[in-house]
Amino acid sequence: MPELPEVETTRRGLAAHLTGLTIKGAVIRNGSLRWPIPKSLPKLLRGQTIRSLKRRAKYLLMDCGRGTLILHLGMSGSLRILPANTPPDKHDHFDLVLANGTLMRLRDPRRFGAVLWHEGDPAAHPLLASLGPEPLEKDFDANYLYQATRGRSVSIKQCIMDNHVVVGVGNIYANEALFRAGIRPQLAAGKLSRPRCARLVEEIRATLAEAIRLGGSTLRDFVNTSGEAGYFQQNYWVYGRAGEPCRRCGTPVRQIRQGQRSSFYCPACQK
Repeated sequence: MPELPEVETTRRGLAAHLTGLTIKGAVIRNGSLRWPIPKSLPKLLRGQTIRSLKRRAKYLLMDCGRGTLILHLGMSGSLRILPANTPPDKHDHFDLVLANGTLMRLRDPRRFGAVLWHEGDPAAHPLLASLGPEPLEKDFDANYLYQATRGRSVSIKQCIMDNHVVVGVGNIYANEALFRAGIRPQLAAGKLSRPRCARLVEEIRATLAEAIRLGGSTLRDFVNTSGEAGYFQQNYWVYGRAGEPCRRCGTPVRQIRQGQRSSFYCPACQK
């Protein structure tokens, strides 16, 4: 599933092509995504100008003037900029057609993505209203994480993957940040000291920033807006490396299950 770095990579690629352009129309080929694409969307979008493209958690927010187009890549989705006459393939469910002769196309084989419309403040949308802070913004700091974890017996990995605590720290990047911070994923969140919270915040920021710089991770489906894969997976310390020697100390990396997700850690480097 695309995580924050993949979504941010997509946002940056799209923003460079879309900002300031006029929307000529939209094509819905299959509206049965995670939530149905509004049938009125082509009419609503026609003639609107794309003012900006922002990201909130894993959602892309396209400001179209009279409202916001909310996009989500789901488990297997990608957004590409293509010439307007490009024939669609089987899993190409939605096109945003632009007046300059290009289009933005959503390809989503598993159809867990979303194309929604919201008028008014997008932060008030039910999908966004209760989200926690962005991990790369200043309100996510050591003091915030320390207060958010007090009295919590849930594991620290599950805690930082909770979008009500902090958004966008998915499974891959939670594993990697915890390794870098020297913290075992199964440690109870409430046992984390303030200095260790500070270290974890620092490493979450550093891990996500590095992943964005490298274009995210491509494990199965993810490609950026130009169809290129990400490269961060080449830098993994522990994710997907069960049984292999730790790149720092040589101890075999262990794998456990937490909340239906796989966790990877080094029993020597992480305490």
